[in-house]
Formats: sequence, structure tokens, C-alpha cells
Amino acid sequence: MSFRTALKFFGAIIALVVIVFILIQLIPVNTANPPIVSEPDWDSSQTRALAQRACFDCHSNETVWPSYAKIAPVSWLVVGHVSEGREKLNFSDWQRSTRGEAEAADEAIEVITEGEMPPIYYTAIHPEARLSAIEKQQLVEGLQKTFSNTQP
Repeated sequence: MSFRTALKFFGAIIALVVIVFILIQLIPVNTANPPIVSEPDWDSSQTRALAQRACFDCHSNETVWPSYAKIAPVSWLVVGHVSEGREKLNFSDWQRSTRGEAEAADEAIEVITEGEMPPIYYTAIHPEARLSAIEKQQLVEGLQKTFSNTQP
């Protein structure tokens, strides 16, 4: 294969990638936040503020959608992560009477304590969600109090 042929081939590949990238932007993603139904009875405004800072983008109906959440294929990942997060625990659709929320609350405390939440890939892009060791402890203690107030 000559250099010119190789150059034309790679040019065609690049053109195809650009066209596919443009076309996938036409696939719609839903970044509308559902209404807030109910929240837990927070033990304090500090607990809510810490949860809002570190958790609400994925675990509430108050997601602040970043600009990159509008660009496919990243938008698909972000919407998927938020949907999964809301399914596991949603501070904006709190159901006191269901045992599922209590179990999700216990799991939330566990993953925060173990350092799994908020995830590193999220805090790398959203440094405001990083919690110091003291803030993590305050959040865990506040969530324990909040969730013990809402257990049936």
C-alpha cells in the first residue's frame, strides 16, 4: 500500500468517525429531573448539606447536569449512572414506610465508610464532592441519626 493510499484510507476512517459522532448526537437522552416527592427527616441541615454536596447528583431528583452530559456517548454513561443511583437510593423520593429505604440507607452508610462513595471517577471531575475524613464521619453519623428517625 502506498503512502497516498494509506493517507486516503485513514482520512476516510477519520471522516467516518466524525460522521458517526455527529449522528449519535441525534439520539436523545432524558436529563429532566423528576419532581421531588419527599425527603427524609434530616437530623440537621449540616447532614443534608453534606449529602447534597457529595450524593445528590446521583441519588436525588436534584441532579445538576454538567455540560458534558449533553454530548454522546458520555451522556449515555452519565444518565445511566444517575438512573442507577436513583434506583438504589433517592433522597428526593423517600418512602418511610418501605423496608427497602432502610436497607438502602444502611448500604449508603457502609459504602461511605468504606470510601466507595462518592466514587473516585466522580470526585475527580467534581472536586466539591470530595469530603474530608471529618466530613465523612459527620455525614455517616448524621445519616445514622436521620435514618433511625425514619425507620418504621
